[in-house]
Amino acid sequence: MEQKKLSLFNLAVIVGALGYFVDIYDLLLFSIIRVPSLRSLGLSPEDIASKGARIISIQMIGLLLGGIIWGVLGDKLGRLKVLFASIILYSLGSIANGFVHTVDQYAIVRFLTGLGLAGELGAGITLVSELMPKERRGLATAMVAGIGLSGAVFAYFIKVQFGATPDGWRTCYFIGGGLGFLLLFLRIGVLESGMYKSIEGANVRKGNFFMLFTNGVRLKKYLTSILIALPNWYVIGVLITFSDKFASLMNVQGTVDPGKAVMVSYAAISIGDVLIGFISQWFKSRKVSLYIFHIITIIGILWFFTLQGQSPSMIYWACVVMGFGTGFWAMFVTMAAEQFGTNIRATVATTVPNMARGSLSLVVLPIFDALKPSLGYFRAGEVTGIIVFIVAFISLVMTKETFGKDLDYIEQ
Repeated sequence: MEQKKLSLFNLAVIVGALGYFVDIYDLLLFSIIRVPSLRSLGLSPEDIASKGARIISIQMIGLLLGGIIWGVLGDKLGRLKVLFASIILYSLGSIANGFVHTVDQYAIVRFLTGLGLAGELGAGITLVSELMPKERRGLATAMVAGIGLSGAVFAYFIKVQFGATPDGWRTCYFIGGGLGFLLLFLRIGVLESGMYKSIEGANVRKGNFFMLFTNGVRLKKYLTSILIALPNWYVIGVLITFSDKFASLMNVQGTVDPGKAVMVSYAAISIGDVLIGFISQWFKSRKVSLYIFHIITIIGILWFFTLQGQSPSMIYWACVVMGFGTGFWAMFVTMAAEQFGTNIRATVATTVPNMARGSLSLVVLPIFDALKPSLGYFRAGEVTGIIVFIVAFISLVMTKETFGKDLDYIEQ
């Protein structure tokens, strides 16, 4: 009954969207201000590239570990408690980012910020999925992601506004922390999921992360849920974050700003994340919508790698197409949540996106780095993309359709 009373614009959806907005602002801020912030710390152009990649990897490891911690706590203690705690941690981390003076300090604080950021999306998607009617679940989670992902666009404009001065990047971090604490006040009126309340006092194993590995069917569902999203962080973590490096190798006639590349791609991602909800609704299929968006991403990547000698604006347009194609973030998290019972749903919905983010450090970048000595930077980027998409398509084929699935059950 609880689900039928809630409209698409209920407080849980709105607050979830705003929460994800702040989450994405803080998550992508480093990629946007990577160059000016590391230059301010005295690094050379070569060190900015290498040390920047290291900091991103450490941040992603924080997300990976945080995903497990917050996911387990989300099933053991409740979805709302995790949302509050994760917001406090990443807000404090963002503020601390504004005070770093060495690369090691930067890396440590980004790790801690990553730990905090790991709890926002999974807990929010779980809560919204359990509150909304099953027929409109995909639209609600698409709204959360579509509005939330525009946080990257806001981060870019904040960088433009304050980044002109040597220490302006510090102000960008302070703003992110302040937004997080403001968000805590909005969370007060949001109610806990009725599905979770129904098992809260029951003698049921809740938040048991190892349950995902003790059953072959559950393990397969879990791994394929993660691998479906490999293209997302290949595009964002390699092609767009280091678009300036790829542009120089393609003799692009002008300077490419990776911060702007992130901004335009995330503007497109936010549009894609809203539209994929309607496409899924139209076809009554999560899988069909994901196939469509994977194909769009491939088209954008192929275009990106053929822009030798073009202008920076063409690189940005390719980033728009790639970004739109990877606008399936909420859909793949929703699909993961729909495959598991209420007693481990938050664990899955929180760990899956962070495992996917962590795959940048554990899978994508290691493959990329291993191929660079023999193939070179540019060709290694292409081959890494081929490997990533083969794995993602196989995983999608192996995944069962979840549109309209009833979520009120537990895993034994």
